[in-house]
Amino acid sequence: MKTLRTPDQRFSNLPGFPFDPNYVHIDDGEGGSLRVHYVDEGPESAEPVLLMHGEPTWSYLYRKMIPIITRQGYRAIAPDLVGFGRSDKPADRADYTYRRYVDWMQQVIDRLSLSRITLVCQDWGGLIGLRLVAANPERFARVVTANTGLPTGDQEMTAAFHEWQKFSREAPEFPVGNIIAGGCHKQPAPEVIEAYDAPFPDDTYKEGARIFPSLVPTTPDDPETPANREAWKVLENFEKPFLTAFSDQDPITRGGEKAFQKRVAGAKNRTHITIEGGGHFLQEDCGEKLAEVVCDFIRNNPN
Repeated sequence: MKTLRTPDQRFSNLPGFPFDPNYVHIDDGEGGSLRVHYVDEGPESAEPVLLMHGEPTWSYLYRKMIPIITRQGYRAIAPDLVGFGRSDKPADRADYTYRRYVDWMQQVIDRLSLSRITLVCQDWGGLIGLRLVAANPERFARVVTANTGLPTGDQEMTAAFHEWQKFSREAPEFPVGNIIAGGCHKQPAPEVIEAYDAPFPDDTYKEGARIFPSLVPTTPDDPETPANREAWKVLENFEKPFLTAFSDQDPITRGGEKAFQKRVAGAKNRTHITIEGGGHFLQEDCGEKLAEVVCDFIRNNPN
């Protein structure tokens, strides 16, 4: 598997991101290895909060939340998915599959020996993270979902989503920073937009970002539909604390929280949260608020 690695200087002096890089090497599934980057802040012995980003962001998305989580005594771990951030980026679009993403992240939590995990997941962070919960329910203590889902292709996706899939695959340019800005309720500063562009020196580094929307199961015969249906069966019996914290300004996932609230055992009879003033990327718009929600949730639901 041919991979690209973003030069370190691209990550120098990013605003609000003073965290030291950490790396773990995993099997790529073809006999080679991939280097995966993760932020790891707070006491190593503390309960880990696994912060999983989606498309087309990276761990920079969680920069406002990490200091709040660590100040309250928890360990914040924010990995960059393969193809994003400081993680290695396979150069061939065909190397990216939903199944591989789950396998790659499984290796990460195995290599880091994580347990008692509180998962915080948004966008593709949920599509991958919730599969991990279903595969390892004993390792997760709590789950917080925000602007995400676990699609099985049994419900028709909107025309706008299909247009997004087409654009991501075929557009001559794929301006990551501006795409993220367009998914925020408040316009990020220019230097923040540049920070979201930092992992991608040119379009050859964006194969993962471009293909991600097309990996979402949109039909019942999608190759990952059976695995997602099985994951739902596990989640329906997952009785540990499960919170939805969707934002109020996200047209992409609006209403998606209801499926979790209705179907997941640990989400029933719980007071769920709506983050006001947050767009799709609510960590950018309202990161401090979401971090406080997460910390309160952990504190109020001890192991």
